[in-house]
Amino acid sequence: MRINTSGRFSLAVVALLAAAGVALAQVPGLPGRRPPAPEVAPTPVVAPIPAIKPLTGPGKVYDSAGALWPGKGPEQLGYEVDEYRVSGTAAGDPYETRLVIRKPRDNRKFSGLVVAEPMHPAAAAAHAFEYNSLYIMDAGHIAVEIDTTGVEQIAAFNAERYGSLKVSQKQVSEILAQAGALIKSPQSPIADLKLRKMVLWGTSASSSMVVNYFPSHRTFKQANMSNIYDGFLPTMNNGSALTAVDVPVILVPTQVEYQDVATAAQDSDEPGKQLRVYEFAGMAHLDSRNTRKRLQQEDCLQPLSDMPLDPLASVALHHLLRWVDKGISPPHAPRVVMDLYTLNDGSLMQLDEYGNPVGGIRNTWVDVPLYKYTMHNPPNPASTGAGSGRMQTPLLCFLSGWQTPIAPAIVKKKYGTPDNYVRQVEKRLKELESQGWSLPVYHEIIMNDARAVKF
Repeated sequence: MRINTSGRFSLAVVALLAAAGVALAQVPGLPGRRPPAPEVAPTPVVAPIPAIKPLTGPGKVYDSAGALWPGKGPEQLGYEVDEYRVSGTAAGDPYETRLVIRKPRDNRKFSGLVVAEPMHPAAAAAHAFEYNSLYIMDAGHIAVEIDTTGVEQIAAFNAERYGSLKVSQKQVSEILAQAGALIKSPQSPIADLKLRKMVLWGTSASSSMVVNYFPSHRTFKQANMSNIYDGFLPTMNNGSALTAVDVPVILVPTQVEYQDVATAAQDSDEPGKQLRVYEFAGMAHLDSRNTRKRLQQEDCLQPLSDMPLDPLASVALHHLLRWVDKGISPPHAPRVVMDLYTLNDGSLMQLDEYGNPVGGIRNTWVDVPLYKYTMHNPPNPASTGAGSGRMQTPLLCFLSGWQTPIAPAIVKKKYGTPDNYVRQVEKRLKELESQGWSLPVYHEIIMNDARAVKF
């Protein structure tokens, strides 16, 4: 190869570069070619504050957070749930939707931190609250549900109360901006409280809404031109389309996503690129521990996993809130190890001797195992999927995990007695808590599960 005397590449070099797939516009010195223009930042605008008023009667209230720990709901843990009707104009059209605020009954217990979420459209559920409820209420955080989609299901539940709700898909990001700005404004129902920071959390379909909001985050601001949301937590998302934002982000792909290779994005503390990727070993896309009203064993062929999502998901939320509120950088975590070879064990992941992923963020279920955790539970063709809240049964099975017991002889040899198994679980749990990978609020739930084991 040679460069001609004018300082330009020869035609032969150009041809080779083109054949190799090199972007010619990025090659210096090519005639008629210029480097790509730098990205033009959007012009920030103040998000309009929508109208808000209490949403009362008639008839029953739609419960969007029915999958909570038995006996540990808002009423038992000193929280109150308030509904509001929010209306405004987004994407050029009027909308009306519901806002739900779950807050400590005693305002003095409010932590100053708010976790907002768009409602999941398929289940019309507030999964952010469901998957973090014990942690949120124990810490005194406020949970805000913004019903951007799925309002048709709510209206069908009680047309007299909710029949006027109306939201279109094109309005989602603007509604998230307006509702978030409302929560931080003097018109907010919690304006008298000392709100410091607010993050936006999503899972699966609602996680896509969060990620799709990232460009709007750069445009819509509060009246003082500060950010509406101070951090983002998209979970059950493979991270394939993350727009850079100027606030911390923690991405949580589950085993459904990372078993097929999730994002290659790397952890960063660089301003404007603050990111953590947390892969929890054995974590399913859909919780099947506390969601049995929506998904029951008869719907799926394999035994539903009893590994709960919230002791895992809440770890990511806890670290994000500390990051945005106190500037404490979250710990880095190893990714799940990929051997990208299926003929050895049928998986692209590297599996341990019990069939669970190697690497990732650990937990007692995979480190002191009784089961192998597999994703994509096949649906039971004989199931009708009938019942309260049960819908799209094949999809729900596909997104849930299932557990295969380790052979009794292996369990007996490994642990000896149930009491020794309990001791090993508690030892490992305390290690995880000291490392920040398990929260103390879930300690007794995890230990009670261990104490119930018989072999």
